[in-house]
Amino acid sequence: MNYLTAKKGFKSWLFTLDHKRIGLMYLVAVLSFFFLGGVFALLVRAELWTPAGDMFTADMYNKFFTLHGAIMVFLFIIPSVPASLGNFLIPLMIGAKDVAFPRLNLLSWYIYVLGALFFFYTLLFGSLDTGWTFYTPYSSQTGTSVISATLGAFILGFSSILTGVNFIVTIHKMRAPGLTWGRLPLLIWALYATAVIQVLATPVLAITLLLLVVERAFGIGFFDSTIGGDPVLFQHFFWFYSHPAVYIMILPGFGIISELITVHARKRIFGYNAIAASSVAIAVIGFLVWGHHMFVSGQSSFASMVFSFLTFAVAVPTAIKVFSWVATLYRGSIAFTAPMLYALAFIFLFSIGGLTGIFLGAIAVDVHLHDTYFVVAHFHYVMMGGTVIAFIGGIHHWWPKLFGRMYNEGWARLGCFLIFIGFNLTFFSQFVMGSRGMPRRYHSYVPEYAIWHQLSTIGSLVLGLGLVLTLVYLLHSLFWGKRAPHNPWGGESLEWQAATPPIEFNFTKQPVVTSGPYDFPEIEQDRS
Repeated sequence: MNYLTAKKGFKSWLFTLDHKRIGLMYLVAVLSFFFLGGVFALLVRAELWTPAGDMFTADMYNKFFTLHGAIMVFLFIIPSVPASLGNFLIPLMIGAKDVAFPRLNLLSWYIYVLGALFFFYTLLFGSLDTGWTFYTPYSSQTGTSVISATLGAFILGFSSILTGVNFIVTIHKMRAPGLTWGRLPLLIWALYATAVIQVLATPVLAITLLLLVVERAFGIGFFDSTIGGDPVLFQHFFWFYSHPAVYIMILPGFGIISELITVHARKRIFGYNAIAASSVAIAVIGFLVWGHHMFVSGQSSFASMVFSFLTFAVAVPTAIKVFSWVATLYRGSIAFTAPMLYALAFIFLFSIGGLTGIFLGAIAVDVHLHDTYFVVAHFHYVMMGGTVIAFIGGIHHWWPKLFGRMYNEGWARLGCFLIFIGFNLTFFSQFVMGSRGMPRRYHSYVPEYAIWHQLSTIGSLVLGLGLVLTLVYLLHSLFWGKRAPHNPWGGESLEWQAATPPIEFNFTKQPVVTSGPYDFPEIEQDRS
C-alpha cells in the first residue's frame, strides 16, 4: 500500500513517523499561510489604490503590511521548500527508507504548529505594527503584541534547526550504495547547504528575539536607547541571521530549478560540479554580507565598502547557476510542460531580482533607493519571483509522485501565464516608483504616484486569479485527475524509481546507484 492509504484515520496522521506524511502536512500548512499572507497583501494593495489612504486608518495599514510580511517570511517562505518538499523528497532521492530521526522530524512539525499558534494569537488578539523585521525602536515602544509575535518566531526557529540537523545527518549517513557526493541530485546539494545555514544562523535570530522579549518584559536595556541600549545593535544581530535566511529561502528554489530544467530539457545539466559548489559558496559568503542592509545606519565608510564588495562577490556563484541553466537549455529537447514554464519564468524573474540587487549593493545608489519601493520590488522579485515560482514549479513537477494523479496541463499553462503577467505588473511598476523616490510602507502618498500604484494593484488581482486557478485545478486533479505513471517526465533520479505514490518505506528493496541522476538514455545513445 502507498503512504496515503497505509494507515487510515486522523490519528494515524497526527502520530505518523513517515517523512512523506509529515512533508504533506507541512505542505498543507505552508500553503494555508501563503493564502492568509496573500489576503493581507491584497488588502494593502486595495488601500493604495488612491493617494489619500481612505480605506483603512494608518494604524490598521501598518498592521496589515506587518502581518503580511511576518506570515509570509516566518510561516511560509522559510519552511516552504525544505520542510514540505524537502521532507518528502530527500529520502526518496537518496534511496533511504526515511529521514535519520523520524521522531525528531515529527517533533519539528509540532514545534512549527506551536509557533504558528503564537502568530494566530497575535493576529486575533493584539496584532503587530512593527514591520516583519521587528526593528527597534518601533518594537520597543509599540503597544501591539510584539512579545507573542517574537516568541512565535523564536519557537519556529527551533523547528528550523531540528529540520536542518535531520537533513544533514540523513544526507551524510543514509545514501544508497553507489550514491556518492558526485552523484547527488542538485536539489539535495541545495537542501544540504540550506540545512547548514539553518543550523548555524537561526540561533542568532533566536537569541536576538529573546533579548527583545526580555527588554520589553523586564526593562533591561539591550536595544532601547532610553534605557542604555543600542537600536543599531538589533539590526546587526537581525541581519546576521536574516541575510543568510534569504538563502534559506532561495537555495532550495535553485535546487528545484536545476531538476526541472535538466529533466524537461532531456539534457544532462551543464556544469554539475560548478552548480553544486556554488550552493556551498553561497551558504558561506551569505554569512558575510549583512551590513549591506545598513549603509545608512551610520556604520563606517570602510565597513560599508567591504560589505559592498562582498555583495558583488555573492552574485558570482548565483550567476554561475543562471549561466549553467541557460547552457543546459541550449540544444536541449525542451518540453514546454507546466514545470518547464515555471522554470523559464524563474530564470527571467530571478535574473531581474539579482541584477537589481547589484544596484542596491552599490553604496551611492543604495543611499538614494534605501527604504523606497525599489527595495520592495527587488525583495519580491527574489523571494516570490524566485522562491515561490520555483516552489510552484516543483509542486507541479512532483505532483504525480506526491499524489499519483496528473493535473490538466492546459489549465496549468494558463495559470502560469496569469501568475507571470500579474507578478510583473504588480512589482515592475514598483521599481519605477522607487527610482522616483516613493517611500515604502506609506499609508498615503502624493498623487503623481497614483498610476503606478493602480497598475500594481491591478497586477496583484491578476496574480491572485492565477494562484486561485492553480489551486482549483490541482485540487480537482486529486479526485478526477488521470492516474499518473511512475515516471511521467522521464527523470533518472531515484524518486522516479519508487512507486507512485510511494509505498510506506519508499522502496521494496534497497536501490543501488550505478550512474548519475542526469544520465538520460538519449545522451548515452548520442555518445554511441
